[in-house]
Amino acid sequence: MTNILDLVGRIFISLIFLLSGINKIGNYEGTIGWMESLGMPGIFLIPAIILEIGAAILIIVGFKVKISAVLLSVFCIVTAVIFHNDFSNQMDFIGFMKNIGLAGGFLLLAVNGAKDFSLDKKFS
Repeated sequence: MTNILDLVGRIFISLIFLLSGINKIGNYEGTIGWMESLGMPGIFLIPAIILEIGAAILIIVGFKVKISAVLLSVFCIVTAVIFHNDFSNQMDFIGFMKNIGLAGGFLLLAVNGAKDFSLDKKFS
């Protein structure tokens, strides 16, 4: 049961980033405009998409989970600080706390790694 819950948890936490990265591709110009309106150069969108999609897939399949989880944890913290820093806006505060919570979940993955239903376990 632990292995199944680990897999489901990895899918759930990663799905947000997988879908977000795909959505950024579908709304590329709009996302660049939004980023630039908050003072972030649009050139950072490409590495963000690669990280969101790539690391999410790696975590889902259970390959290099610890490294991918650390990268997404840092990504969550950085995006919380850059994009959700207007605490007078309740939605920004919620976005900030959501990102910090996700960062915590990824840190747990980084510490514990994936269980048996993972490529990491197959190759170790």
